[in-house]
Amino acid sequence: MVTHATAFRYRRGQTGSRAHRKPVVPAIVCDMSDVTEVQLQAGEWQAIVSSFGASLRGVRHAGQPVVTGYRGAAGKQGGQGDVLIPFPGRVKGGTYQWDGIRHQLPLTDKDGPNAIHGFVRNTAWVTESLEVAAVTYRLDFAGAEGYPFPLTIRLRYALDVAGLQVECAVTNAGAADAPVGMGFHPYITVGSALVNTDTLTLPFADVLEFEQLIPTGKVSSVTEAELDFRTPRQIGTTRFNHCLATPTRDSSGRTTVTLQGPVRAVHVWMDESFSHVVIYTGDALADGVRRTSIAIEPMTCATDALNHPAWGLLRLRPGETHVARWGVSLTTSG
Repeated sequence: MVTHATAFRYRRGQTGSRAHRKPVVPAIVCDMSDVTEVQLQAGEWQAIVSSFGASLRGVRHAGQPVVTGYRGAAGKQGGQGDVLIPFPGRVKGGTYQWDGIRHQLPLTDKDGPNAIHGFVRNTAWVTESLEVAAVTYRLDFAGAEGYPFPLTIRLRYALDVAGLQVECAVTNAGAADAPVGMGFHPYITVGSALVNTDTLTLPFADVLEFEQLIPTGKVSSVTEAELDFRTPRQIGTTRFNHCLATPTRDSSGRTTVTLQGPVRAVHVWMDESFSHVVIYTGDALADGVRRTSIAIEPMTCATDALNHPAWGLLRLRPGETHVARWGVSLTTSG
């Protein structure tokens, strides 16, 4: 069983300035291709993370990749390991209204006139604590064009014998209510040459209808959309670039998406903060990368939630903190 990280245990309304700060302690850093990168190690688990964007640049178990990654910022493909705050996915036209005020975000989407994936993935974070098996990054985000809401963000990556745990705490550091969404962009592999032969278990009942990568506002059942993987099913030629909703949860409130191969299964678990997931088979990526892994992206809200607040968008009041947790574990057969 995967256990939650315990770095952040905020009381509702607690501000970032009151949070306990652990000192930075030495860690072994070797053979890094980027000075921002560090290696975490716990038993057979290893992770490479970076203070640039607080990015997850790869996870391995017993020497085999579990979360595909890269070394050096130039090596990234398709948003690997990005942190997507304060909005995951695209915002149609980069525009939205909040409390009666219209805001215009920069149009940062290379595939259309939209905003995409927030502001923090290309930003230098501060390393607040560093240990052999865990690191905590902090970002004091002052707000940005079209998003005048300052936030304090803490993100902890931790390894133990069960796998990777990720904990993210976002605090509204401003004087007005802030719209907030969180998302994460890991690509998962079970070692297959292509994901076509892998089996996917995806316990979500609904899927958003998209047109030119933007939700139309319609939500369909996965059965109607022919994307029902609630019972384990081989991916085959299915092309995923979809945002799914209405998860099935276990008694602890978790939802788990599983990718199964011949020898091992990788499980991406998400706590009750996560109401949506994006699944992407990488069909638009370059040869040699396309469909070699699958993005399983935990999201606390849907794509374009700034224009559809009912799709999980958080309203954080001044001083309020929201904590979300997810992680990766692995089982083997034979």
